[in-house]
Amino acid sequence: MAGQRDWDEDDVRVRPTGSSRPRTRKRPSHADATEGFVFAVDRGRYTVEMAGEPVTAMRARELGRKSVVVGDRVMLVGDITGDAGALARIVRISERKSVLTRTADDDDTTPEGRLERVVVANADQLVIVSALADPPPRTGFIDRCLVAAYDADIEPLLLLTKADLADPAAVIDYYSTLEVPYLLSRPDDDLAELRAALHGRISVLVGHSGVGKSTLVNRLIPGLDRAVGVVSAIGKGRHTSTSAVALRLPQVGKGKKDPGWIIDTPGVRSFGLAHVSADSLLHGFPDLVEGTVECPPNCEHAGGECALDAWVAAGNADPRRLSSYRRLLASRSGGVPVAEAD
Repeated sequence: MAGQRDWDEDDVRVRPTGSSRPRTRKRPSHADATEGFVFAVDRGRYTVEMAGEPVTAMRARELGRKSVVVGDRVMLVGDITGDAGALARIVRISERKSVLTRTADDDDTTPEGRLERVVVANADQLVIVSALADPPPRTGFIDRCLVAAYDADIEPLLLLTKADLADPAAVIDYYSTLEVPYLLSRPDDDLAELRAALHGRISVLVGHSGVGKSTLVNRLIPGLDRAVGVVSAIGKGRHTSTSAVALRLPQVGKGKKDPGWIIDTPGVRSFGLAHVSADSLLHGFPDLVEGTVECPPNCEHAGGECALDAWVAAGNADPRRLSSYRRLLASRSGGVPVAEAD
């Protein structure tokens, strides 16, 4: 056919070898990287405190799939001036001394199971905020948070808000054998005890929406003006915080010690524990641990020959604690939806 010709190897385009860079797996050492503290995360951008100033950064490619979360200590390179439009790169994540994780809600799953979410890193203290009324306290949720704190080796602190609306005795009595530290909060108090408990530490505030977390944060950090929600007609709070953020506490007195940070988390309706081992879950109920000594080998503590029933019947633990433990066991294995287990 006219116009046709045979093709040969001269027609093949070959990339000139001199213009391509040799490939190497050696990563730069970034010896000049500077340390910072991640205090906010928003759609792939990280706000990092460096020498008291905020710097916007992105994750460097060499981090791979490693996630960066609020509370992380990171090393940055690039433009760390903090000027408008400046963008640094996070090239390393320092070793975390603690990781608070929760398993996502039942409707947030993958074919492999429920998703695990790192809430914060490097926290010293988990402040479990629960209202005594409007909405009423939910001991199932508090139990979950205590298990998560013990599993992450973070000290718990129970903060009971709206103490002017209801007597705290029932909740305090429920946890009396655990020796969990607690504080009461009323609208007219000066929060002196809470300030002392938070000073110099990284504390995470968790709790259902409507329990007063944002109100507390606004009182602890004057001028912050975090959005405050209300409780709906069915007794469930409306979400006001939308993402975790670390907030530096104001300096008290003339001391040079770091006043500490509080990490305000979004109001959550559940705190999944599927990531917690069965042994760790049991040790989140220290009042029941001794009762398992008489259990048969490989006891699953779900009933039957489990010695925990006799332990509770003998008055060694509150029956409600055993019921809560078994609900969490069932929820962890998928037998009870997370929300219903609270």
